[in-house]
Amino acid sequence: LARGLADRYRFVFICLDSLGRLAQQLQSEGFEVCCLERRPGVDLGCIFRLARLVRRYEVDLVHAHQYTPFFYAACARAWRGRPPILFTEHGRWFPDYPRRGRIVFNRLVLRGRDRVSAVGQAVREALVRNEGLPRHRIRVIYNGVDLERFAPRPERRLSVRQTLGLSETDFVIVQVARLDYLKDHMTAIRTMVRLVRQVPTAKLLLVGDGPKRALIRAEIQAQNLEGSVCLLGERQDVPELLWAADVALLTSLSEGIPVTLIEAMAAQLPVVATKVGGVPEVVLDGQTGLLASAGEDAALADCLSRLANQPELRRQYGLAGRQRAEALF
Repeated sequence: LARGLADRYRFVFICLDSLGRLAQQLQSEGFEVCCLERRPGVDLGCIFRLARLVRRYEVDLVHAHQYTPFFYAACARAWRGRPPILFTEHGRWFPDYPRRGRIVFNRLVLRGRDRVSAVGQAVREALVRNEGLPRHRIRVIYNGVDLERFAPRPERRLSVRQTLGLSETDFVIVQVARLDYLKDHMTAIRTMVRLVRQVPTAKLLLVGDGPKRALIRAEIQAQNLEGSVCLLGERQDVPELLWAADVALLTSLSEGIPVTLIEAMAAQLPVVATKVGGVPEVVLDGQTGLLASAGEDAALADCLSRLANQPELRRQYGLAGRQRAEALF
């Protein structure tokens, strides 16, 4: 948004907790980035620091991504009533349930000029059910990706595989997800334990980093899967990794509208995923991929085995997925 609108608006990025790689990239491009250094729990000092930044930069609109930034933005303007807030909800935590205190708070602080957007219908329903926000106040705006960047490049497939130490005959699965408990990589590993018995050439590439990296690595070793599961860490060449793969996998416990699945469909890959949150809004079961319940490694392994043994089905799902990405995302 900032890159596309920088000629019309001035953007300031405010991080609650810390500055990461993206903050450094934004700063190098000339954007202003601040950090509130939030402490655990409800940090009253964070509220006052945010209020000062809003005044210093003469902010006309706060775009709060996820509920916690919305909470702090609403508190920071409590005694002034401005600026208005655009609250965008990208996904939900697990387990997700109503909390009366938050419902009352949300109804009190949401002002007439505020706007609320959800990245999918499932996210919208969660905001209504668990946050008490009026349905008519929430607009669904789907996530989208640069379709051309992820367009399939079959001529690159073999060379990318060679750089990864993979052969043309390997059945390559890629999961792009932060190494976090919500993404449930343990189920992905249990799925691979079952799959390699049926498809010995199966290889799983785990792309991403996060707090569960050491635990995931230990489980891969404990299951003797070092030759079948590879932790690639954070990568800047995700399109190329997708071009090298046969299937995209996502084993999440909770999701909004997962961009990684949209990217996989844009790359003309069939998808195997858990039917949680907004995943069924992205992946049509039996048309662009196969869905199973969260945590069901046996069902996920069966889905992957089916696709491994039916290359024509993979091709059909991949083509349909690309068409769906072009139409909606």
